[in-house]
This record gives sequence, structure tokens and C-alpha cells, in this order.
Amino acid sequence: MGKTIKLEVNKVLSFISQQEIDSKASIAKKCNETLHKGDGKGNDFLGWLNLPSSITEAHLNDIQATANSLRSKCEVVVVVGIGGSYLGARAVIESLSNSFDLLQKDRKNPVIVYAGQNIGEDYLYELLDYLKDKSFGIINISKSGTTTEPALAFRILKSELEKSVGKEESKSRIVAVTDAARGALHTLAKKEGYKMYVIPDNVGGRFSVLTPVGLLPIAVAGLNIKKLVAGAAFMEKNTAPDVAFENNIAEQYAVTRNELYGKGKKIEILANYNPKLHFFAEWWKQLYGESEGKENKGIFNAAVDFTTDLHSMGQWIQEGERTIFETVLSVANPAYKVEVPFDEEDLDGLNFLKGKRVDFVNKMAELGTQLAHVDGGVPNIKIEIPELSEEYIGQLIYFFEKACGISGYMLGVNPFDQPGVEAYKKNMFALLNKPGFEKEHEEIQKRL
Repeated sequence: MGKTIKLEVNKVLSFISQQEIDSKASIAKKCNETLHKGDGKGNDFLGWLNLPSSITEAHLNDIQATANSLRSKCEVVVVVGIGGSYLGARAVIESLSNSFDLLQKDRKNPVIVYAGQNIGEDYLYELLDYLKDKSFGIINISKSGTTTEPALAFRILKSELEKSVGKEESKSRIVAVTDAARGALHTLAKKEGYKMYVIPDNVGGRFSVLTPVGLLPIAVAGLNIKKLVAGAAFMEKNTAPDVAFENNIAEQYAVTRNELYGKGKKIEILANYNPKLHFFAEWWKQLYGESEGKENKGIFNAAVDFTTDLHSMGQWIQEGERTIFETVLSVANPAYKVEVPFDEEDLDGLNFLKGKRVDFVNKMAELGTQLAHVDGGVPNIKIEIPELSEEYIGQLIYFFEKACGISGYMLGVNPFDQPGVEAYKKNMFALLNKPGFEKEHEEIQKRL
């Protein structure tokens, strides 16, 4: 693998010095070593750390075989999950698929749609309406099988599938990705004979994209999971503790964002200039927000799609409260070529661009925006991706995961738990009067 993603921090050096960054190199290195020694906070959730290099060819072949089975039977595959159980897969699929796949008549790959990521009744009705005359299958992803949003969606979709093709045939169109030994979905999968994959106990949801949680839907979408894993393995090797700080982009990114946080930059905006990366940014938001936002500290994570959002959020970014910095995702080479044509009348005044590639215009918008934002008091980190391919998306996934672990330890929190996620669930269960929550139901009714 000749090329690699690159990290550039030169546009933060008017806010923090290279000396300040270098002064924290030993701390970042120590945090990286702590991850690999497994003696830090949350060390029972470090299964992602050496995952890329430990995935076997046989495992990938098995996932591919299951994907091929679904691909042969289904026009549509519904991926049921929420948070880390669906964001990683969607991030990769949307990064690497044709933007107008849904509208293609002669499709090579099944349509991938999503359920269980919300509790929208209209959304579910419209999904069921869409599936009415389609041959479909389901990948149900849940460690417990009782998380409300996916459990509700799966119950409804399973019923619809059984009505459509019969109970026996439906069993060959449902795949469960769940706990190895316990939980409602594990029990159901055993009882019904669904093909089943394991979510490792030591891999948290937001770090699970390189487990069957992400790999199976990605393979169903027709993407090359072996290349994705190879890219991640390459980055695993190149961000190891024995790689010098000046060459270790995960350590450099962790240090730079923590130094900016220490200078009052409390919000990190991930900006991308390729619309295919929208859901990659959504995955990133969960990864960092859920890992670092605890103990009343942590950078707030936001995302924007440029240049689109320059026409909505651009004003605030340029001149709003100076508590922000940007991390820019830049794709060096687009997959296709479109040039600006000559127009005889030139009413739009664009003839000066005749013969130029659209990507050239986009890159000048990117550079111009970076310069404007830096001038306006917004430090800019840049991550350059050579091209959108399985290898480089795999690199990007592992880079962000590794930097997140280091960054969380530098912040002094446990990057691998999420105690705050349970608060809304307890209130919801109390309001719904779920069995076992009778006392809480009474108490919450008094509050209302």
C-alpha cells in the first residue's frame, strides 16, 4: 500500500506552536503505550486495538459468503441497528457507493436501507410501503436484542417478512449480529436458526465497524471488505507506540486537538468537501462525542458539509464565538472527471473556468475557506485522503479510532464507557410503564 492518508497541522500554528505540540509528544506516546499494555481505564473494551491484523481470511470469506447469499435472494436489505450498530456500516457504504444508486434500474447490488435508528412511525410506515413489492432481507444488529429502537423495528419487519415469504424462507433472509452467549436476539437466533455473527464482548459499538457489525452490510453493498480491513491493518501498524511521534499521525492529532481544547477551543467541527463523506462525519461524531463527553469535560463534536453549509453555517464559523476549530477531510483525487464547458453567451460569467475540472473549483473553495477561517480565528487541521476507496477509508477508520483512545486518555477520562446514555432510557421506560419500572412510573408521573 503505497499511499496513506496525511495529517497537516500547519494552519493551527498561529494558535498553538509546534513547540507546544512537541512538548506533549511524550504524554501521547505514554497514552498510546497504555492502550497497548491494557492497563488503563476501560481496558476490557480494547478488542478493536489489534482487530484489523487479527481478522482471518476464513472469517472474511464466511462473511462474504453470507453477504453473497443475501445478495442472491434480496433486492433490498434492511440493516437494523442504532448508534455504533449502524453508523459505521452506513459511513463506509455511502462513502464508496454511487450517490444515485437508489434510482438506478439496472442495479448490480441490493439497495441498503436502515431501520431501528429512530422511532419515527411515518418512517416505518413508508419503509414497509417501499418493501411491499420487494424481495427483502434483514440484518439485525444488537448486542442485547432489547434496545428499544432496533427491537421495535425488527419485530415489525420480521412480521412483514414472514407474511411476505413464509416463516421458513424468512429464516434464510435474516442474519443476527449479536452477543456470543446471551441476550434476547441470541436466544431468538438460536431458536429460529438464523445465521449468526458475534459482536465481541471487548469491542464497544462505536469501535465495531471492522467486526461483522459493519463488515456484513458493507459486503452486501458490494464493497471489498478485504481491502477495507487491509487499509485498517496498515494504519494499525503505522500508529503503533513504536512509531516515532513525528511519523505517528494518531498521536499528533490527539495532541493537537487537546492543545486547542486547552486554549479554549471547545468545539471541533469536522468539515468535508465531498458529499459522500456526510455519514462518515456522523460516525465520527459518535466516536468522539461518546468517548470523551463525560465528567463535565470534552470537546463538543459537530460536522458540516462544505461548500453546502458555507451558505448556512459559514457566517457563524467565520465570525461567531471563537470557541471552535475545524478538522477538514479533503479527498485529493475524485473518481471521475467533469470539466466546465464553454458557453457562447457567458451570462453566468463562468467562461474564465472553461476546461477546468469541477474538482479544481472545489479545491480552491476549500483552500480559500481554510485561509478565511484561520484569518477569522478558527484553527484548521487537515486530513488528506488520496481517494475514496476501501483501503483509504479503512485507514481513516483506524486512524480516528486510535487517536480517539489516545485523546481520551490525555483528557483523563475512560474513552470506552458511556454511562450517560442510560439516563434517557430510564425515563422513557418509566413513562411507558415498562414492567419492572412501576415505581419509576409513579415518580415520573408526579413530576409531570
